Amino acid sequence: MTRYGLRRDAFGIIAVVVLLAGCGGASQSQLAPSGPFQQGGAQVNTAGGFPSAGTVTTHDRPNLGRSWMSPDAAKAKDLLYVSNLDSGKVNVYSYPDDKQVGTLTSYYDGPDGICVDKKSDIWIVNNADASAFEYKRGGKTPIAELDGIFSFPIGCSVDPTTGNLAVTTYGTSSYGGGAISIFAHAKGTPKVYTDSKIAHFNFCGYDPKGNLYADGTDAAQEEFFFAELPRGQKTFKNITLTGGRIGYPGMVQWDGKYIAVGDQGVGSTYADAIYQTTGAGGKIVHETPFDSSANEYIVGFWIQGSTVIGPNATADDVGFYKYPAGGKPTKTLTKGFDYPQGSAISE
Repeated sequence: MTRYGLRRDAFGIIAVVVLLAGCGGASQSQLAPSGPFQQGGAQVNTAGGFPSAGTVTTHDRPNLGRSWMSPDAAKAKDLLYVSNLDSGKVNVYSYPDDKQVGTLTSYYDGPDGICVDKKSDIWIVNNADASAFEYKRGGKTPIAELDGIFSFPIGCSVDPTTGNLAVTTYGTSSYGGGAISIFAHAKGTPKVYTDSKIAHFNFCGYDPKGNLYADGTDAAQEEFFFAELPRGQKTFKNITLTGGRIGYPGMVQWDGKYIAVGDQGVGSTYADAIYQTTGAGGKIVHETPFDSSANEYIVGFWIQGSTVIGPNATADDVGFYKYPAGGKPTKTLTKGFDYPQGSAISE
């Protein structure tokens, strides 16, 4: 089984779907859920069932060379982080001039989703190791590691109201279905939440009010689902989209006005696009097309103001697009990528 064979190998068309929120942005896992687990919208608290978390621990990992960070990183206005699923490295660039100022290597075996907290610290999900690492902005050594995550973690998001860290997991039939692990204040042992319709979670994103949105599929990976976990609640509310169709779930992020939801697409049936909707009801009111001629395969995009940063896994590059205009990339980074997946900017 390849790292990305569960969900990504067969999908060559990417789109991005945007939904209005209330406010507010596979290699097999070593960890199996040892606490109670059930589908059906119920919260599962696995306290005591997972290894200890919240500190840096040592795992068996390949030797990927030393991490490095240029002094220029501290001088940069913003830093762009891009994960490479196959090489196990995370590239770091000054933004918007796109000069590489660092590479994070030592603690990765399948880095996937990336998210940022209010302190501008970076969290990076480690797909193969079922863990998440925290770095200070511009730092080359992790300051924390969280274990206790269900199998095949993919994406993450930090609640701006509490500092809670949510991590989506795809899951497997042998390790239990997909779930979302939420670490209170990004520490300790997570509480695990499931949804009756979502067998495999892909990505999640908080809005400024602390509501969590997530996407995923049924067990057969044939039907897309989108759901909200309202702040303070224990049960997901499923949202039905109208006026468009998402082929396969992608990134979820607050863009300042809307919740953006990526569509990895299925074959040539779906066109690259961004759709904007009216909220929890899911009415699509606007489409922002991407140029599909370059075989776009943008999974873990990052929206930064009027720009969408799109790691293209099939092309091994990172494109920059106007947002919400879309179209062709205004510029492209082409060197040093190996199946790029996640991206984020630390301001």
